[in-house]
Amino acid sequence: MAFYYSEPSRTFSEYLLIPGYTGPDCIPGNVSLQTPLVKYRKGQEVCPICLNIPLVSAIMQSVSNDTLAVALAKEGGMSFIFGSQSIESEAAMVEKVKAYKAGFVVSDSNVTPDNTLGDVLAMTRRSGHSTLAVTEDGTPNGKLLGVVTGRDYRVSRMTEDIPVRDFMTPIERLITAPASTNLKEANDIIWEHKLNSLPIIDDNGCLMYFVFRKDYADHKDHPLSLQDANKRYMVGAGINTRDFTERVPALVKAGADVLCIDSSEGHSIWQKRTIDYIRENYGDSVKVGAGNVVDREGFLYLAEAGADFVKVGIGGGSICITREQKGIGRGQATALIEVAAARDEYFQETGIYVPICSDGGIVHDYHMTLALAMGADFLMLGRYFARFDESPTNKVLVDGVYRKEYWGEGSNRARNWQRYDLGGAAGLSFEEGVDSYVTYAGSLHDGVEKSMYKVKSTMCNCGAVTIPQLQQDARITLVSATSIVEGGYHDVILKK
Repeated sequence: MAFYYSEPSRTFSEYLLIPGYTGPDCIPGNVSLQTPLVKYRKGQEVCPICLNIPLVSAIMQSVSNDTLAVALAKEGGMSFIFGSQSIESEAAMVEKVKAYKAGFVVSDSNVTPDNTLGDVLAMTRRSGHSTLAVTEDGTPNGKLLGVVTGRDYRVSRMTEDIPVRDFMTPIERLITAPASTNLKEANDIIWEHKLNSLPIIDDNGCLMYFVFRKDYADHKDHPLSLQDANKRYMVGAGINTRDFTERVPALVKAGADVLCIDSSEGHSIWQKRTIDYIRENYGDSVKVGAGNVVDREGFLYLAEAGADFVKVGIGGGSICITREQKGIGRGQATALIEVAAARDEYFQETGIYVPICSDGGIVHDYHMTLALAMGADFLMLGRYFARFDESPTNKVLVDGVYRKEYWGEGSNRARNWQRYDLGGAAGLSFEEGVDSYVTYAGSLHDGVEKSMYKVKSTMCNCGAVTIPQLQQDARITLVSATSIVEGGYHDVILKK
């Protein structure tokens, strides 16, 4: 007969943290939220990739594009670019993020000397940037001939057909710096010469980057930014179990720091085959997460298959309707507690620590702290990030309130059938996600800053200044069976 669990599965809303002793040094300013992203031999080596805040953005069309990836990397987290798009477009998004060497910006607004003032005005309106590079061929890395800024023209006294060569600031009058210039040196040049921007050029006179005065302050405002060894922002990318032999090489070439198999259910042969392909062709040099699972057996299967981290959660997302459609899933808190125990068991037996990611079920900010206390190393969030300016969707006025569009990967709008692969013919037979709105919440920086301060404050109430300390010392109490629905339906308005 079927196996029946003796206890009901629980959600985060059914638990609270019991406060502990708060010492004089246990203040939010002393709390570190650094956490491992990928597996490593804990106690024997340093984790090769750590997050500075325990947040990653969901692999969703309505959440994770290159714009949000840069914004989240500045805060110390990581985005996973959505995979429900062509291989070429996903790789291009990854390349855009990797082009953002911290403080060094690849020019996205470029003209030739033969372009006109009208072209300049159109490009400025489209990009929102007032500094345009004038290169020989109009490309971001062409030979630099000059620069156009708002100080070079007056619309009221010039016609739009005047060529750029007649009003640009030519290279001879520009202060530039060589490719060997580091960020500190670039900023010193900017301040010494009272510049707004400094072009960095190679030995052939080709433009490499701009360093902007405004980015100096921006860098100071983001001390936790997540960067690779070359000072480029770090970014992840979603893959599926169908076209991985073509998608993985393209994303690796584009510079993706971590990959993640995007699937509604991870305890499957299809995930193992995907991981096997990566290990056979790239060894351990390419990091790949897998999931989602909700129990010990699922975690151990993926850990033994070679996953670098494992995602936990089925059906707990705010716009996921897998439970309603298929009747599968588990309360997120119960799933997380069991998988965390399996992770610790696996570590004791092998010496390898495989981080786990809690994916779904976060309704309130305090649920973040609960999830970490229950064993999550980091959290994957969709609705949370979809609300911000930097997410890729439109901001619209609905019933007098500004909202942003938000839809699930299992919806017909996303048509991401690869995420629900069961090995048969391609197609989205039925929906496991919905199309909706979430309440607009402003800038990602402001939102994340507030949320992380709340997490740090709650950790201090529990007497912890690191995530491992919280996981070891937290005391958690069951409140009552008050929450059947997970994921934040209260903040999601379904489209009719």
